[in-house]
Amino acid sequence: MAKKIALKTRKQVFGEMLGNNASLFQGEGFEFAELREYIYGDDVRKIDWKTTAKLRKPYVKIYHEERELNVVVSTMLSGSAWFGTQRPKSEYMAELLAVLGFSAVKNSDLFTHLLYADRLYRMSRPSKKLFSVTKELEEALAFDPLGKEADYAGWSDTLYRRVKKKSLMFLIGDFVGEVDLRLLSRKHDLFVIIVRDRFEEHPKCLGYLRLVDPESGESFEGDINEGVMAEYRKAMVANDRRLYRHLRKNGIRYVKLYTDEDPFAKLIKRMR
Repeated sequence: MAKKIALKTRKQVFGEMLGNNASLFQGEGFEFAELREYIYGDDVRKIDWKTTAKLRKPYVKIYHEERELNVVVSTMLSGSAWFGTQRPKSEYMAELLAVLGFSAVKNSDLFTHLLYADRLYRMSRPSKKLFSVTKELEEALAFDPLGKEADYAGWSDTLYRRVKKKSLMFLIGDFVGEVDLRLLSRKHDLFVIIVRDRFEEHPKCLGYLRLVDPESGESFEGDINEGVMAEYRKAMVANDRRLYRHLRKNGIRYVKLYTDEDPFAKLIKRMR
């Protein structure tokens, strides 16, 4: 599985991104370095129009962080990530990790991965090597999320303490629960990726059955009828409204991806 995902994502990242400096992400608002002539594939938003008008050739502004970003990807692989009707959310999150990691390496940026659930399980060293991305993909796929409860407060606190340098930080999880990223957003440029299975948001009546919570291991037995599903859907909508409000208030970019979507295509669309 790791080899299949690695080959797919490497082909997408290295085959479909054009230009010398093309990437899923670009540094913005950092220290100005120089002006240089426009090269095919450069972000047109970086064109300096005054210089372009004077010299009658397109010129772009280059910033120090555009040359080397510190890209941190952190995956929340708690028990709920084990669920999936199309594919497990944990597998989808691992593919996102690979897309972001390979994009960082292609752009000559430093890539770091932190794997979290109820505690920190893994933190890689910053690297610009392809094998480091493949290694983190393998570790994420091999990780067993069952029985691990998501600790969002601990996740945010750990990232704040362990990642010293200002970074472009991607947080990948299903984000069901109380989330507070205020402090972390003041230190880093955050991008939240919410991963869901469509069945989670639009479940059908299942009848009488026994369910087991993949995080706590607690079981429930009863009739999963329309009344129960209506309350569940109401709770999910309330969770997401609260989450979106928090992210917008703190200037945090975000996107929601479903396990039946191509993560690369949607990330390209959202981040450009």
